[in-house]
Amino acid sequence: MSKRDWSLSRREALKAFGLAAGAAGLPLGAERAFAQGGGRVVVGTWGGDYARLLAKNIEDPLLKPKGYEVVQDQAGDAPRRAKMLAERRLPRGTSDIQGLSAANMYEMNEAGVIEQIDYGKLPNAANLLPQMKYPYGVGHIYSGKVAVYNPKLINPAPTSFKDVFDPKHGNKHGIIDIQYQYVMAAAALAAGGKVSDFEPGKALLLEAKKAGVRVYPTNEAFAQALKNEEIGIGVMWKARVVQWQNAGISVESVAPAEGLPMYVSGFAIPKNAPNKEGAYAYMNAMLDKGAQENFAIDMGYNPTVTGATVAPDLQKRIGFTAEEQKRLVDLDYGYIAKNDQALKEWWDKVFKA
Repeated sequence: MSKRDWSLSRREALKAFGLAAGAAGLPLGAERAFAQGGGRVVVGTWGGDYARLLAKNIEDPLLKPKGYEVVQDQAGDAPRRAKMLAERRLPRGTSDIQGLSAANMYEMNEAGVIEQIDYGKLPNAANLLPQMKYPYGVGHIYSGKVAVYNPKLINPAPTSFKDVFDPKHGNKHGIIDIQYQYVMAAAALAAGGKVSDFEPGKALLLEAKKAGVRVYPTNEAFAQALKNEEIGIGVMWKARVVQWQNAGISVESVAPAEGLPMYVSGFAIPKNAPNKEGAYAYMNAMLDKGAQENFAIDMGYNPTVTGATVAPDLQKRIGFTAEEQKRLVDLDYGYIAKNDQALKEWWDKVFKA
């Protein structure tokens, strides 16, 4: 047999890979990641403002000039996590990097579907805050859950989560569906419980439901309802409040007396990512000082790297005082991972039904 008989040409090899990729459900063009230094990077992310700002502050200025073709696979985190689990036995998955909360990164790590991070491949991680350096993912931005209200509609101002969940607000109280984990955490704290046990908060949620609480599918829908004065009170990340204020919405925030559940949004790499080098390039770019500063300006989230310069007036709006920082509460990711299916089932079949 001649060498030509058993050896595929480069073009034929790529063609064969492309056919195999299609059969495995890989995104078209993923084979390019193996043929050149940059290649195609498929990013699993939420849609809306976050997706737009990823493009504006990371993808367009930092990755595309280096030859990367970035494609966003936009969906809620639940279907994206389900897809990762469904693809775990494939040699090549359909995404290179996934945007997930710290809680969901923990869950995917426990399921064995994401890489352990090689921080040697992330030069910008030298400036990463220790709390944002997970073995299986990297924190991108963070904020804390606060009480939010329209001062024109709600008087006096709330001082606690308990005030927010008071049935007296009726249908002026709004809740965000996709944030069920954090809403349940806030309700648990309001009921005198803790972030490792959401059960005490269920009674408060059912009282709010009976009083007429409105449930919105997304953060953006909740913001629109605030703008239209359909609702006047709820819970949300402080960062989003700043963003809404910048958009002219009448909304203020209060650090709840019970504590501030912390939200960390980050990125993880599936074990079967087709372009892991591209995924690391994306992670490194998201930790770029300029990108972090722009996210603070555009979205109101706190940077996860040291050295990022945030103007004092902005820092006052997005950050927390020394006393408030003492009330920041990290969620119990083990509890959430263990109980998420049951919590979601209760949320959908009892609270939302």
